[in-house]
Amino acid sequence: HHDHDEEQHDHDHGGHGHEHGRVDADLYGNKAGLRAVQISTAGMFLVAAIQFGIAGIGGSAGLFADALHNLGDVLTTVALWIAFVLSNRVANQRYTYGYYRSEDLAGIFIVLVIIASAVAGAVESIQKLTSGNVPTQLYLSMAAALIGVAGNEVLAQYKISVGKRINSIPLIADGQHSRIDGLTSLAAFFGLIGVALGFPLADPIAGLIITVVILTVVYSTTRSVLQRLLDAVDPRLIPTIVTTTSEVPGVEAVNDPRARWVGHTLHVSLNIEVDPELTIANAHAIAEEVRHRLFHQIEGISEAIIHTDPASHGGDAHQLMAHHMQEAQRPLVQR
Repeated sequence: HHDHDEEQHDHDHGGHGHEHGRVDADLYGNKAGLRAVQISTAGMFLVAAIQFGIAGIGGSAGLFADALHNLGDVLTTVALWIAFVLSNRVANQRYTYGYYRSEDLAGIFIVLVIIASAVAGAVESIQKLTSGNVPTQLYLSMAAALIGVAGNEVLAQYKISVGKRINSIPLIADGQHSRIDGLTSLAAFFGLIGVALGFPLADPIAGLIITVVILTVVYSTTRSVLQRLLDAVDPRLIPTIVTTTSEVPGVEAVNDPRARWVGHTLHVSLNIEVDPELTIANAHAIAEEVRHRLFHQIEGISEAIIHTDPASHGGDAHQLMAHHMQEAQRPLVQR
């Protein structure tokens, strides 16, 4: 039998408590994430505006590339802002799991913007290398570059720490993006020092070095965003789920444990085997205890679907579904 009760899990006290816990966790994550993106947007917009103004006056390629990245950072943070707002929307008949995946879409957008800003910066630097224009207003430009270093690093640390706390890979990616922009500002600063010391090519060369640094960060950020999209989880998670479940009295075996992140919430499903002589109510109570322990043991969990099966003591209760399951797992080409 498939014990559907535990999937409806809002009818008894145990399930209800976790329902509240789940909503609180989601809301906390969304609120913290929203606050992080709002503060970042304001901060980065200010930094970018100052830098564009000074780059316009002084004509520094490094500073222009830097301001461009900071503007890109504003764009990606706004995309995350929209994603967190969407995540707050309630599940409906079309989007039955809610809108949490919008966060993962924002992650892809962030990666694309980082790549675009790297390319734009490289093009600008190459043009400066070939044209030989030397930036003026050096000290003003240096000050603007240092503002970029400080502003970006503060926001990077903030976004990465909130992202880790609420398990939001895109927010962490956006923090990495801010850190890249801080490095960009630093390179722009050293480029300007080079110009002041009589090496006019230092400015565009700094711009090109920045591009290389950005591309290395793109690799790791893209990897984590794609892993999230492909439902990858920490390999240590499944053994933890199995151990926690096995320790519940009455659980005779644990089968098909699965987990995936949807936005910054973790969804878990598994089958447990219990004594076939138990009443449905008793089997359900065991399943609820499993859910209860999983919610306590695993961080970020917002859903646990537990399917109860009669322990297989040589019986054939599952023959009915066996061929369907085999068929579903075959590649489409062979069907």
